[in-house]
Amino acid sequence: MGPEPTGPYQKRTRQRGRASPFNSSEENMKISSFLTAGALALALSGPALAAEVEWKMTAGVGEGSFLYQNFMERFVGNVATLTQGRVEITSFGAGVLAPAFKAYEVVQDGIVEAGHSTPSYLVNQDATNAIFASFPGGMSAEATLHWVYEGGGEEMLQTFRREEMGLHSIVVGIGTSEIMAHSNVKIETVEDLAGLKYRTSGAFAAVLQNEFGGVPTVVPGNEIYTLLQRKGVDAIEWSTPGANITEGFHEVAPYMIMPGVHQPSFLWEVFVKQETWDALPADLQTLITAAAKLTTYEGYTRFGDSDVKAMADFRNTNVELVVMARAESEKIREAGRNWAQTQAKTQSEAGSRRMQDILDSYLAYQSNWAANSGYLVRDGAE
Repeated sequence: MGPEPTGPYQKRTRQRGRASPFNSSEENMKISSFLTAGALALALSGPALAAEVEWKMTAGVGEGSFLYQNFMERFVGNVATLTQGRVEITSFGAGVLAPAFKAYEVVQDGIVEAGHSTPSYLVNQDATNAIFASFPGGMSAEATLHWVYEGGGEEMLQTFRREEMGLHSIVVGIGTSEIMAHSNVKIETVEDLAGLKYRTSGAFAAVLQNEFGGVPTVVPGNEIYTLLQRKGVDAIEWSTPGANITEGFHEVAPYMIMPGVHQPSFLWEVFVKQETWDALPADLQTLITAAAKLTTYEGYTRFGDSDVKAMADFRNTNVELVVMARAESEKIREAGRNWAQTQAKTQSEAGSRRMQDILDSYLAYQSNWAANSGYLVRDGAE
């Protein structure tokens, strides 16, 4: 994914208000009900109302990018529809209101009302973020979607953001597996990663450097194409097939490396200061949360559809598709899980079990999903 910020992971105080109304299964069902056709029809049946809430929202990616369109713009539109215009959000790409690195910070500081970014950008400040952002050895997008909404993942993210950053978070996007690399050199084994200059971020940057001797480089998304074209790095990773094909990385690098075990899924969130959220009427909280969940599901299917179409298109280009042997990619997965466990243990020894508790939930869900999802019929090669 995109670059990580370099600023301090600041813990901010906040005014204590009422808790989010979405912390139980019963209450989550209220959110889900808004996603039905009947609820949408009801929401649209009355006259449009004047905006009661106006937010400016800064993004962790540039305006016009696939991620910006599929998550941020979609969320803005869904909020406008479900609230009948009572909440008006104006979105801005990275670099307009704030740099991509600073989306969380400017919301914490009250400079901008809302932000849209990914926990991947905060991994170097607190490794707990990697569990939500995904990491080598993490769950598939399919399993992640279920853990977030049915296994308590979103609630844990909200508690983490509230207690550590004074923010209220809502998941607005879960992505499919990424392309491991667009590369100027062929990568077939983990030995090929040694000394490799690799534009990446998050947990994989640490795993790449510490376990395989690679050289991670962090740059904003809008600089990746030029960096790859000029061979400033050997390889880059950014997003999924559907997103990457729009960036044209295959035009400037001869190899495309798969599978995306470095980032089997990813998550994006919208966040506001907790007191900003607490000040909203309860019905607007419900509608905004419903809009976010709707955005996640719509974005997920858009990614999947775009990805398979993009893979067909890649096969008609000059790029060489390189699939790492399972034994090699499994070494990356194992190293990623070991990294996560080590980070959680370190935090526990320092007095905080939060990461360990979240990781335990995540890995237990992954284990149960792997053991009991064999009944599912899946298309494609086994």
